[in-house]
Amino acid sequence: MPNTHLRQLYRGPFGLMTDLYQLTMAYGYWKSGLHNRQANFHLFYRKPPFQNGFAISAGLELAVDFLQQFRFSVADIQYLGGLKGSTGAPLFNEAFLNHLQRMELELTVHAMPEGTAAFPNQPMLRVEGPILQCQLVETGLLTLINFSTLLATKAARIVDAAQGDSVLEFGMRRSQGLDGAMTAARATYIGGVHATSNVMAGRIYGIPVKGTYAHSWVMAYEDELLAFQQYAQTLPGNCIFLVDTYDTEAGVRNAIRVGQWLREQGYEMNGIRLDSGDLTALSQKARQMLDEAGFKNAAIVASNDLDEYRIAQLKKEGAKITVWGVGTRLATGHGDPALGGVYKLAGIQNEHGEWEDRIKRSEEAVKSSHPGILQVWRSEKEGQYQGDVLYDIRHGFEGAQLWEESQNRYLTLEATNGQDLLVPVLDRGQLVYDFPRLSDIRTYAAEQWQQFSGRASYPYGLSTGVQEAKSAMIATAE
Repeated sequence: MPNTHLRQLYRGPFGLMTDLYQLTMAYGYWKSGLHNRQANFHLFYRKPPFQNGFAISAGLELAVDFLQQFRFSVADIQYLGGLKGSTGAPLFNEAFLNHLQRMELELTVHAMPEGTAAFPNQPMLRVEGPILQCQLVETGLLTLINFSTLLATKAARIVDAAQGDSVLEFGMRRSQGLDGAMTAARATYIGGVHATSNVMAGRIYGIPVKGTYAHSWVMAYEDELLAFQQYAQTLPGNCIFLVDTYDTEAGVRNAIRVGQWLREQGYEMNGIRLDSGDLTALSQKARQMLDEAGFKNAAIVASNDLDEYRIAQLKKEGAKITVWGVGTRLATGHGDPALGGVYKLAGIQNEHGEWEDRIKRSEEAVKSSHPGILQVWRSEKEGQYQGDVLYDIRHGFEGAQLWEESQNRYLTLEATNGQDLLVPVLDRGQLVYDFPRLSDIRTYAAEQWQQFSGRASYPYGLSTGVQEAKSAMIATAE
């Protein structure tokens, strides 16, 4: 059934949510009579983020919401009509603008379900339809898929480093705008975080929300003990005390005193939070103090510029942290600020209705695209994935042999069982996909991570047919 997440966040329509050059190309297609030619585009990335080997695909539900709201309002058309070219004349003529205003998307979309492990150059989306329409939605699709996939992958890496501890997404205040904060909360939950501090994301997406309080709470009172007591009286069942405002060990002692009072009232202190200093030494000392005082189940929450590398190091040092609040370095994709996702034309019908393949050629081999109407086949044997093959759906899958471009070799897979990864989502603009619950996507992403994260290598590449077609097209141009 259709989802309305973007409708709750933004006011459509989204016709202007694109780059200007998409509109000028659309105008060119329209003036030359190509605008209704059927075309096929692939959305994929070239290089995995964070040196990870693969990415956790995310953002599909947001992308479909975007497509379902993609149209031009009267106000949009009036704005476009006022744009001028370098000569001072209107950039677009009235007949073209009328075409845009009447247009309804007729796109067919196949996509990897969110949470799927995607490897370089594999289409995460395949978009088919009139070339003018395919072109106009490029920017919005890339924005939604790139950022979501980047952060879902970052979150999975951080959750993996935490080794079963709870990970909380605390990055809203450092996100790239309010919309970035919402996307970050959703994508990182897919990647495995257990909760977010973002209350709006909790309401819209059903993500659990967690939080403590800031140093300003402690500083607002005459002393730290009084601040802890007032908080305990206000929220006796939700007490995690921030102990590093002045002196951390003294803060832990104050937390213990208030924790003992809570017990007398029939409540239990949830834990303490460390936000600065030597997190290993402080967490070890705090753990000792809490245990000796009888608070062995009290959690030790840590924050302060954490990421997968810092968490792994703290684990190695023997830190006694049990909950990780990760903010800036998660919500901003620290280390790789953007996923290099691209959207390339792979085929277009000629005037006779026959498909003609297209590729982008480049002196950099990694930037050459793949021709055809492609599907991703993932082979499987006894519950283990064996390799991925890109094949052209017009010609079918020729067998278990693939061409590994990165290794410059052919490889024959042992398994002949498997599944196609791109599933039907939209059929000429009509939704044909039943979106899973976000919690189910999260579970699926964790299963995918488990399958692929521990592998030194995983074979993926082109079918024999696609490789031969690509090589022939490159050779013809030389």
